[in-house]
Amino acid sequence: MIAGVLAVSALLLLYILRHQFEYAYVYGYSSRALPLHLLLTTFWAGQEGSFLLWALWGAIMGILLMSYTRKKHIELETMTVYAVVQSFLLLLLIVKSPFQYVWDAHPGQFAAGVAPVDGRGLNPLLQNVWMVAHPPILFIGFAAMAVPFVFAIAALWRKNYTDWIANAFPWVLFSTIALGAGIMLGGYWAYGVLGWGGWWGWDPVENSSLIPWIIGVVLIHTMLVQKKTGNLVRSNFFLGVLSYILVVYSTFLTRSGILGESSVHSFVDPGALAYTLLVVWIVGAIVFGFGMIVKRWKELKGLAQPSLFFTRESFLGISSAVMGASALIILFGTSWPILSHSSVEPAFYDKMNLPIAIILALLLGASLLLKWKEESLRDLLKNSLVSLSVSIVVLVLLIMAGLTNITLGLFAFASLFALVVNAIRFYRLGKENLQWTGGTLAHIGLALLFLGIIGSGRYGQKVTTSLTLNEPRELLGYKLTYTGSQPAEDGKWKFNVRVERNGSQFLLEPVMFQNTYNNSVMRNPDYASFLTRDFYIEPVSLEESQSQEVSSGTTFQLKKGEPQTIGDMKVTFLQFDMNHDGMDKMASGGGFGIGAVLEVKRGDAVERVVPVTIYKEGQKPNIKTAQTKDGQLGFQMLNMNIDAEKKSSAIELNVTGLTGQATQAPPKTEVLVIEASVKPFISLIWVAAILMTGGLFISLTNNHHKQKNGLHITSLKKPVTVRTQQVEEQAEEQAV
Repeated sequence: MIAGVLAVSALLLLYILRHQFEYAYVYGYSSRALPLHLLLTTFWAGQEGSFLLWALWGAIMGILLMSYTRKKHIELETMTVYAVVQSFLLLLLIVKSPFQYVWDAHPGQFAAGVAPVDGRGLNPLLQNVWMVAHPPILFIGFAAMAVPFVFAIAALWRKNYTDWIANAFPWVLFSTIALGAGIMLGGYWAYGVLGWGGWWGWDPVENSSLIPWIIGVVLIHTMLVQKKTGNLVRSNFFLGVLSYILVVYSTFLTRSGILGESSVHSFVDPGALAYTLLVVWIVGAIVFGFGMIVKRWKELKGLAQPSLFFTRESFLGISSAVMGASALIILFGTSWPILSHSSVEPAFYDKMNLPIAIILALLLGASLLLKWKEESLRDLLKNSLVSLSVSIVVLVLLIMAGLTNITLGLFAFASLFALVVNAIRFYRLGKENLQWTGGTLAHIGLALLFLGIIGSGRYGQKVTTSLTLNEPRELLGYKLTYTGSQPAEDGKWKFNVRVERNGSQFLLEPVMFQNTYNNSVMRNPDYASFLTRDFYIEPVSLEESQSQEVSSGTTFQLKKGEPQTIGDMKVTFLQFDMNHDGMDKMASGGGFGIGAVLEVKRGDAVERVVPVTIYKEGQKPNIKTAQTKDGQLGFQMLNMNIDAEKKSSAIELNVTGLTGQATQAPPKTEVLVIEASVKPFISLIWVAAILMTGGLFISLTNNHHKQKNGLHITSLKKPVTVRTQQVEEQAEEQAV
């Protein structure tokens, strides 16, 4: 099987490099214009190729697993189960083959036996350096998640309910590292390139990878509990089976076409046969995995030992349950499109996970202040004093800096508490042996992630505005000047925005281009990173507008609710109006209109005027003039600025008919519409990702080192000293 998968993978890669477009897969995803590094990525750009990549990693992992289990004398049962698991991928490759001829895949479009001259090429969204790394690493995680499942089933088969923990533990660490790294690379890709304005959007396909990662993290901690105390035996079997079932379920959601209208990541419907096979795969994993647990349930029940509440074991168990609750909530929201034709809004996940994150952060710190088997509430309170004091002081500083939301304040406090506890522990363990710091380093990363989410997600600022060519505009504490546009080397159109702040300046170059692959407009943002914030610009559209000289007195900036004197009038912008009389008729043909309700006071006379601007996709805005009752003055809404975070808005208003106004029509000029954001402490997100991944990797290497030392010590003929035993026990405790 391994030889076959390697040969088939090499063959597909050869066809791609040789531009053999007679194969539908090569035609559909590659082209002669692609550079080599992007040409290689077409191997996994489509459904068929990604299944083959998954099978390839599974085959390579199978070589390692076969050698590993042979040394442990458990090869027979383990590799039997692994071969069954791998066979489902091979069946999918038969159903969704990357070697179908293009004239068979597109009958009537291509003559039989005649290969196209060139291929369709790679979707421009995927033409990025992160396409080289993100999918392969993610699929390594998917392939590795099968190993804990295999070990669990093999252990139930052999009726050996304890040894499998030590055997599977490094594989659980590795699969969690790979899956987590793949997820974070995808987040960084989305943030910097795709123009979504953030690194995580609770997209259903994103969630479907996150859920098995969460379960993997839970399994790491519950395995550690069983290694130390012998408890949570049934939980570990359940989680070992569940982690792989969720990976298969993730594949079903992504590949079945169910999320086609709910996610930008989803593949199209793979066909009835492939769909049926995916369902059989999930059902088979559930029946086989959980069926084995049910069969051995009575034998597993007697292995549990009583435990006290104020112990590390108890708090780790509660932490695992809390993380499981988060996974369940995300699973519910992600699966909602199966039950309904709608998808769950991102606010649902934020609202439901916030209290869970607060509890988890508190447990993240408190669990490390407790002992394993000895109840020690008094020690918990005593050891918490320093961390609680530091957390309170920092929280007060954050409140003084503008943190006013009570719930977010609790979240910040809990995260700070976890950060301080783990930082102190990292310092103490680091002095003894840096190999023992993996768990605390990962916990520090998680605490920083929580703080980064608070800063960047809840206290960021976002404004949609228009930049007229060569006219500076003050925005979010920055001065922005659109200086023009130019074509980039790859044919995309680059817009130059000069940004100034506190005497320094830098240039941002967001990009827009027409995606001929699916005939849509694509937008790539640009941003500048600083120690405490990112300044982020996403282009929205390029328009033409009549330029207005401010010195002529015809253009004014009006903030909502703030009266402004214009000539002999006081004009107040009250609100936007989407349902103004006659707007539907004005916006006929697929457009939509936005009106600005103005209150105009002249002496004792008060009237309301509603200038309307009509927007239609692919066309310039149609600016309508609203006249006063006497017909002397006209009002036009040129631009609008909306700050969703601060719940404030403003408009740029052009007033015609003022005394001394020039009668000639002003010249037209370019207007770049952008969405500008300030994202505080976004750098904490990337630092947290590195620390969590690095911490788990240190734990993995430490586990390998311990296994080697354990083999060495057991081979010694002389007795092991008490000091050596203490060191080994301490190393065991710091595995995670």
